[in-house]
This record gives sequence, C-alpha cells and structure tokens, in this order.
Amino acid sequence: MSCLRFLHTWRPIIRRAVLPRNSGAGRFGLIVLMLMTVWGADSGAAACDRDRLIVALDIGHSVASPGATSARGRPEHAFNVDLASQVLAHMHAAGLSGAALIAPADAALDLWERPRRAAAMGAHLLLSIHHDSVQPRYLEQGTLDGRPARFSRHAQGYSLFISGKNLFPEESLAVAKAIGRALADWGLSPSLHHAEPIAGENRPLLDPDLGIYDFADLVVLKAAAMPAVLIEAGVIVHPEEEARLRDPFHQDILAEAITRGVVEACGVLVGGE
Repeated sequence: MSCLRFLHTWRPIIRRAVLPRNSGAGRFGLIVLMLMTVWGADSGAAACDRDRLIVALDIGHSVASPGATSARGRPEHAFNVDLASQVLAHMHAAGLSGAALIAPADAALDLWERPRRAAAMGAHLLLSIHHDSVQPRYLEQGTLDGRPARFSRHAQGYSLFISGKNLFPEESLAVAKAIGRALADWGLSPSLHHAEPIAGENRPLLDPDLGIYDFADLVVLKAAAMPAVLIEAGVIVHPEEEARLRDPFHQDILAEAITRGVVEACGVLVGGE
C-alpha cells in the first residue's frame, strides 16, 4: 500500500487521534498531519512541480480594522494571523516554497492593495484567510465564562467564496472545491447561512455540500489577476466553535486541509506553464 493510499484509508482514525487536546495521541496526530502535507493529496498533486506554484496568503483585516469580534471578545484579525501562520508553515512543509504572506501581520492594507500585492509577487493563487460572524439580528446578550458577551449559535462551520467576476472563475472554483473536499475529509461541515434570503447575505450557493459561494463584487477576489479564494474558517461568535478555532490542534487540521486542497489543484494553477 502506498503512503498516500495508507493516509487516505486511515484518515478517519488519524482524525480521532488528533482531536484530543494535550494528549499523547494528539501529539502523535500532529506529526501525522505534517507527514500528510509533505506527501500531498491526490492525483492532481503530480500534475505540476510544487516549487513553481506561488501562493499569496492574505491575512484578512488589520490591527486597526480587526473585523468581527468573537464570542469572548477576541478580534477576528488575531484568529486570521494564527491560522495564516499555520497555513504558511504547512505549505512550506509540503514543498510549496513559493507560498508567502502578501504583507506582515501588522500591515494596514486596503482591499484593492491586497490583490495588487499578490500580482506583484507573480502569484498563481490568492488565498484570503478570514473568520466568520452572523448578521446582528442573530446576536444575543448573555454571559460566557462569567463575563458579559454577545454571541450566537445560529451558524457554525466554514465557508468558501469565489467571485464570478474574477478573471479565472473556473480555476478559482476548482481550488475552492479541492479545499472543501479536504476539509470534508476531516469531518468538517460548511455553514450555509450566507445563502439566507436576508439583508447582508443572500449569496449564490454554488456547492452546498462544500460550502462554496459566489461573492461577485468582493474586491479582494474580483480584482485579483489570478484565481482567488476567500476562506471563512469558522464562526467565531459561536461559543463552542470559537473554542475550537483557538485550539492549535484544530488550526493544524484546517491548515493541513487548505494546503492539501491547494496541492491537489496545483495542476490547474500552473500545470500548463
């Protein structure tokens, strides 16, 4: 049995080993995760040389404009920094030496500057890392850990966005699907709340099984001169999901899946060069 087939067959068991926190099984699982990223994903990984693939990683928001606020009061930007750092480490471990952040974590970039930075890198793919919230109507006031808090259990799960106005919508969709499949391999489920027919949502849902939406006019996606995907890793106003998203083990799972999806789509992005 090949290494890749072994990892694919045993991924459900490996997943159960990873999830316990602060345990020997969890530490073993983290090692296995790194092996999985190094060895790659499926047949698409062989379609191109990973060293040629340049991935621009965008840390969503900034210190000055931090995005959503989590159930326990942590700014979204801090979650984005943590996950982007993990994704970058996993990509380098997987042989994607061309992966890089478009700017330092403390940089303040407007939405138009982000795709411009990716283009200046010569990137084949722009990935924007975010964490999610819900519409204000779903937020409730209460207490968490003995402190006042605003939170919601209306939605949880990841979401993936592309723009139909991007120059490469088909390639963007292919990358999003590959990432979605990798997330599903870990038993993670998408959130469908962005398709709700209400103000602030109502996004066209391209793939309900994988949680892929078309956000046509999202500047960071539509202005990109390369395929682009925005990842909402989870809903930080959901108290239990917030706790998972702060867990380094869960961050490693997300980073492994994102990396494996990009590796799988490598041939779509640079295979014809």
